[in-house]
Amino acid sequence: MTTDKQKKYFDNSLLDEVLKDIYGDVSDELKRRLNSLAHAFKNSFPDYKKGYVFSSPGRIEICGNHTDHNNGKVMAAAVSVDILAVATPSDDFSVSVDSDGYPRMTVDLNDITFKEKNKGTSFALIQGVADYFVSHGYKVGGFKACFTSRVPKGAGVSSSSAFEVLVGEIFNRFYNDGKISAIEKAKASQYAENRYFGKPCGLMDQAAIALGGVNLIDFKDTQNPDVIPAPWNDNTLDIFVINAGGDHSDLVADYAGILNDMKSVAKFFSVDSLRFTAKSEVLKYAQTLSQKVSGRAVLRALHFFEECDRVDLALKFIKEGDTKSFLQVINESGDSSWKLLQNLYPPSDTAQYLPFAITYAKESGLCEAVRVHGGGFAGTILAFVKKDNSEKFKKLMADMFGDDCVFKLVVRNSGATLVTEVNL
Repeated sequence: MTTDKQKKYFDNSLLDEVLKDIYGDVSDELKRRLNSLAHAFKNSFPDYKKGYVFSSPGRIEICGNHTDHNNGKVMAAAVSVDILAVATPSDDFSVSVDSDGYPRMTVDLNDITFKEKNKGTSFALIQGVADYFVSHGYKVGGFKACFTSRVPKGAGVSSSSAFEVLVGEIFNRFYNDGKISAIEKAKASQYAENRYFGKPCGLMDQAAIALGGVNLIDFKDTQNPDVIPAPWNDNTLDIFVINAGGDHSDLVADYAGILNDMKSVAKFFSVDSLRFTAKSEVLKYAQTLSQKVSGRAVLRALHFFEECDRVDLALKFIKEGDTKSFLQVINESGDSSWKLLQNLYPPSDTAQYLPFAITYAKESGLCEAVRVHGGGFAGTILAFVKKDNSEKFKKLMADMFGDDCVFKLVVRNSGATLVTEVNL
């Protein structure tokens, strides 16, 4: 006789096909995660006999470093690490979430007004997503859920965005017939992070997670960004994110400096962002700009224009299957971030975590392309490695930075989504 503790909820061939479509393969570890989560849900909420499995991936920025906040272009991808949830609707108009290692969190949807004391918390993110839904004419309602995450914190793959978009997808499926678009869910998530969590951010992270796959996202119109899917079919490369070290907590001024420099150049031309002027204009007035603004601001503006062009080239080469040229674009992106954008280390930093990691990866001779990943100044790098060199590269990086700082990732075609239902 099989006890509840031994019961396997996800052993059927039809589900395997669904999981394969989302994850690329169906590993024993994935099945263990799913079963463990189902048991956790049954223990936490024993009155509910049916659950729904949701998955929300992490993301990587492939190209387009610090371009989205000036209405630029980025190329981003959803990746294989994810937050899994088993959830079910409830009629008490509250959201209750049990997450690995955390006490239960309950949000009363009758009171979703912003409160300063909740800033920086997952509680605030749920409130923020709900507030966006309600204020934009969408429905919200109660649900009970258990979450478990494989989106590593500190890896630059957007664990907070994965959480936000997951909450939005649960509201979408349970109370809006699954009709809300990926970009709209991304906007709800961005709103929650900006307004309720208290972290300024663009829309790239949330859009990449909501959309799935590899996409060029053009933010010329931030309310209605243009999304062009990139048919990523490469089977010769592995993708790594390596946490090189450093602390982001003291870098607010450095991040703000990039935005301020770019905006100051745009202001010189009486436009809101660099997207609405041109590289030729910046070069024409380079001397005046260097005196009235700064030479660094001019360099960062040039990075913006050239980086947007590289995003277009990356899409072109992916479509053409020209891996060599694509990798060259990625390397050029990394060089531009280092030399023009100057976001690899703060001016007074002597540890220089990112330059060290990038140089170490290049000198290994094992990676084909490497660049800073995300905001920069500390944190992570992105590397593309031939599969034949993958294990050697992983060991080399792990020996230098630690096993828990090296992440091998796979592009995932599915964004945040409902996976299946389960009888408990």
